Amino acid sequence: MDPSEAQNTRFAAEAVMTENPFEVWTDQNRVSSPGIVASGFLTDAQLDICLMILISFSQIFNIAGIIGNILNIVVLAKLGYSESSNISLTALAASDLACAVLSTWSGLCFLPPFRGSNLPFDSINVSSLTGAFLWAYVTRTSAWITAFISFERCLCVLMPLKVKRLITTKTTLRAIIIIVILTTFPYFISYFGYRFVWIKYPHFNATILNIISRGNDYYILLETIVMIICGVIQPILAFIIVIVCTIFLTVQLKKMSSWRKTATSVDSRANSTPSDAAAGSSSSNRDVRLIRMVVAIASIFIVCFTPTCVQLVCTAMFKEFFYFGVYERLFFLISIFTLLCQSVNGSLNIIMYYNMASKYRITLRRLFGLDSENKTNLQRE
Repeated sequence: MDPSEAQNTRFAAEAVMTENPFEVWTDQNRVSSPGIVASGFLTDAQLDICLMILISFSQIFNIAGIIGNILNIVVLAKLGYSESSNISLTALAASDLACAVLSTWSGLCFLPPFRGSNLPFDSINVSSLTGAFLWAYVTRTSAWITAFISFERCLCVLMPLKVKRLITTKTTLRAIIIIVILTTFPYFISYFGYRFVWIKYPHFNATILNIISRGNDYYILLETIVMIICGVIQPILAFIIVIVCTIFLTVQLKKMSSWRKTATSVDSRANSTPSDAAAGSSSSNRDVRLIRMVVAIASIFIVCFTPTCVQLVCTAMFKEFFYFGVYERLFFLISIFTLLCQSVNGSLNIIMYYNMASKYRITLRRLFGLDSENKTNLQRE
């Protein structure tokens, strides 16, 4: 064992033997977090109570998200992928499903009773590498897929005649693959900077699985750059794109609603055939419903992703607001709160689809043996 590894092992052992589970170690020094306790802002007992409440609610939404997104994937697969929007929505459902699974694992490992149950591994450190870090990057994937869906709808409004040539099923599939690669690849840089080791703790007469940093200065610099670009800039940029597109689509919806009222009044006095009027109305209604659904999905995303962006900005601005910092306990608490918000975000899409997409609603009901008589209606739309 080289000296740096021996030092890592000693710090890890000291961290686990302390009564404070949030006294953690790094490859160079170990920093406890007495600042918050000393200021009376948040004690260990208060933190544990807050974590219990937030994680319990989060797990409820995670279960709902797992079930809901599996149903989303099944229903969208039954609807087929002739429309590019179905590919994007399936990718979003898959990403949200992964978030829900990883969130369930991370939340479980952060629960105070689970941490204190004599586990053969350090639940916080191990779950951070196997759950929380990957969860953070997968949420970036969901953010960028949401941004792509919103941008796609904007193009449909701006260039309705050209968009089908620009946004094909192949184009959408390529875009989704690029998004997944760019948002999840940084995780592997973080992952390979650490390794799992079995550490003997004489105080507990036990050997516990933990993680240690490889301690490479070049890697630490690379990880810092990746964290700034992919951990802060990427998600905030996606957040801004979703906000801009949502505002634009909301304004266009109001204009389209006003235009439809005027067009309906004119058509009622014109001599157009009923079939032509019905066809035009059906196409227009379908576009409006899809835009409304995208606006609803984007709006929920904006509300639920705002705490994450605030946390990212605070982390970038305040050095002590992070792991090993003075405000580490507060960072943990807000991290769990963002986890809850993302769990809510990933579990609500099925409600939006069911209420706003008639094809989805009919297919889902038929999946459970309901409304089989609506097969004709499904074929017409």
